Amino acid sequence: MRWHAFALLGLIALGGCSQGAGGAAAGRTQVRFATDWRAEAEHGGFYEALATGEYAKRGLDVKIIQGGPNSNVPQLVASGAVELGDGSNSFIVMNLANAHAPVRAVAAFMQKDPQVLLAHPGVGINAIADMKGHPIFLSDASKSAFWPWMKAKYGFADDQVRTYNFDSRQFILDPQSVQEGYITSEPYTIAKEGKFAPEVFLLADQGYPSYAAMVLAPDRLIKSNPAAIRAFVEASAVGWKNYLHGDPKPADALILKDNPDMTEDVLAQAREKMRQAGLVDGGDAPTLGVGAMTDAHWQGFFKVASPGGTTNVRDAYTLQFLPNPPVK
Repeated sequence: MRWHAFALLGLIALGGCSQGAGGAAAGRTQVRFATDWRAEAEHGGFYEALATGEYAKRGLDVKIIQGGPNSNVPQLVASGAVELGDGSNSFIVMNLANAHAPVRAVAAFMQKDPQVLLAHPGVGINAIADMKGHPIFLSDASKSAFWPWMKAKYGFADDQVRTYNFDSRQFILDPQSVQEGYITSEPYTIAKEGKFAPEVFLLADQGYPSYAAMVLAPDRLIKSNPAAIRAFVEASAVGWKNYLHGDPKPADALILKDNPDMTEDVLAQAREKMRQAGLVDGGDAPTLGVGAMTDAHWQGFFKVASPGGTTNVRDAYTLQFLPNPPVK
């Protein structure tokens, strides 16, 4: 999970950030966009829109501020430290609504959450249900996100959980263990480090209905400058389309600049995984466009994630900023 419990607002001043050529531009609306992790392909559409001038041509001066293991994007957005932020999964948005926080989702650039569970080959784990009783490495954020859903769906128990600190060595060394990850990341890095291809189970293909790569906006900006939000969503949709199906080099150059630990081979395989799994182009995107959200999808998520909940689902999101006509 690319979201954690503590905010380091100093990252805004000290951390890496990318901006369009020429820096701040007079007459443009400043938008600081906080991502949920260090720069990677999972942010590629936003970097593409920045690098190719899609934001600038719509009157925005966008700065992408990369996150990390201690960044709290919802808090940054709610506090006004940034104008917009990257929402990793629908649980974040649901929790904001439950807390009556003045932040909501305005677009979802991944129709499917890239969250996966990984297992060793040849140990009898051929489906998620087979993981019952096996140790499962989960981050702290995942324990309060998809883990309750998994317990309810598969009858898993809390004593299976081990702490995942974004280091796969424990999983690699224990053939009976299971580990969380992103389909775009850990399967590739584990294959390189562990010299075996793990079994990969995409939760979205097992009925997990979370969006990902959402744009989070505060209510005050929704009311005061809806045109800026609409411009950001529209430009990001074009950026995501071009990053996956056009020339990704402009975005990759900015990603590698912001995150020197990233490599071109990891970026390339992640783009291919996003295309293969339909993370961006699947779901409602073919008909409603890149970034699409629907009432039905959100209602389905709340039904699965918070059965019997009393929160008004529409407090979690708004559909007013989706591109019209849609970017397909």
